[in-house]
Amino acid sequence: MASAVAESLHVSGSGEPTWTHTSEIAPAPAPTNGAADDRGGPRMRGGMPSARALKLMTIGTAAGLFSGLFGVGGGTVIVPLLVFWLGYGEREATGTSLAAIVFIAGFAAAVQGAYGNVHVGDAALVGIPAVGGVLLGTWLQQRMRVRAISLLFAAVLVASAVELMLE
Repeated sequence: MASAVAESLHVSGSGEPTWTHTSEIAPAPAPTNGAADDRGGPRMRGGMPSARALKLMTIGTAAGLFSGLFGVGGGTVIVPLLVFWLGYGEREATGTSLAAIVFIAGFAAAVQGAYGNVHVGDAALVGIPAVGGVLLGTWLQQRMRVRAISLLFAAVLVASAVELMLE
């Protein structure tokens, strides 16, 4: 079952644009004091980013750190933190993580390439078939119960942790 998500830009009487986000899964956060950031989200006094924006930036920093250290970041860092820290649904966390990975992977690959650590031919032999896997995985995810996705994801993380401890 697909969720209904809509986002629209509104201009209030004060002339300040605000974003409205609706979803069957998670309601849009309410602004704290009426001030808006560049997407219409709440800002704290003094023009500081909202607590939500700071959390998202922290998640991104952690994902980048893990990506640089271990070659992982999306599924093991971004998805769990979006779910538990910001209340995203499993599917929205996965989609948001995949979009963020475009930036993380591109920059990380360029830096690793500068160190001579990239085998482009091997990357293509892994990456091109992975597109088929993404299509199959996304199709399957949309047909699974959210609880089953959570349990399967937890099992993969536990299995990975056990494997790393046994090495």
